[in-house]
Amino acid sequence: MRKTLEKQGYHFVGPHKHSAVKTCLWLWKAMRREGEGNCYKGKFYGIAAHRCVQMTPSIFCNQRCVHCWRPLEAFNINEKKEEEVVWDSPEEIVDGCLKEQQRLISGFKGSHKTDKNTFAEAQTPKHAAISLIGEPTLYPQLAELVQEFHSRGMTTFVVTNGTNPEVVRKISPSQLYLSLNAPNEEIYKKVAHPDYNYWSRVKESLEELGRKGKEKEREEKEREEGEEAEEGEEEGKRRTRTVVRITCVEGLNIQNPEGYVELLKIAKPDFVEVKAFMHIGYSRRRLPREAMPSHSRVKAFASEIAEQLGSGSGADYKVVNESEVSRVVLVSKK
Repeated sequence: MRKTLEKQGYHFVGPHKHSAVKTCLWLWKAMRREGEGNCYKGKFYGIAAHRCVQMTPSIFCNQRCVHCWRPLEAFNINEKKEEEVVWDSPEEIVDGCLKEQQRLISGFKGSHKTDKNTFAEAQTPKHAAISLIGEPTLYPQLAELVQEFHSRGMTTFVVTNGTNPEVVRKISPSQLYLSLNAPNEEIYKKVAHPDYNYWSRVKESLEELGRKGKEKEREEKEREEGEEAEEGEEEGKRRTRTVVRITCVEGLNIQNPEGYVELLKIAKPDFVEVKAFMHIGYSRRRLPREAMPSHSRVKAFASEIAEQLGSGSGADYKVVNESEVSRVVLVSKK
């Protein structure tokens, strides 16, 4: 399976090869002289695809989500079994990822289609997307890995399935995503197919997002009042933005908006991304093409969530952006 992934463009890094880096389609598009576009994360949050390192510190996952385009079955970890992994240090992982990123983009230099200025900027990555494959919170030094990227002058976002709330509590990336792909426990089991029922942990992670939001509000209020942050407080922690991402699968979890709203009230995220399942990669082995909802269907569902959340959470939420090509809608807190 590792050889198969290597053929697909995954580059494994570190002495023990549990981390990987891979360029995405949008990086290729951004490198073109014609400027063929940027990913929706660029449109929503200002991330430049050509300066983004897409990586993971853990190719392993503890769920087998039916909509995932990655081959997670091959690297599934069952916590009830004794499985030992020898983990590389954050420094080894970051060094390896930055080195491989340089090698991955080196081929653009000789192409007449490449924009020279864009290529020059890409030599100095400014963002780490810790979301490539697997579940990053399984890596025991994730908090230190985030800080290692920050120490290199880079921003970060982490995408987690929320099954390890104690890690969610510790980490302070620039932006923290939690994938919430079910409005209740029954649908969660159908979507995630976990070996262990993590639903209570997912809800605990939502609570952690809510706590991070309260901490940030308090710190922002202190700064507005001219008070300095406590001595020794990490700068990165003060900047963590929170996002809950809902991946919609037709006939499975694009239902019960009230259930999602009740969970979102717990997390009180800065943003909610409502995105269509895309019938690509290994997900084609699990779901039919008809399971991929249209953009209009996703937008209607996102609008319903935003309306109910805005009227019942004490905060003003509204649809503020969308990317039709990616079938994703952004709901933002005022």
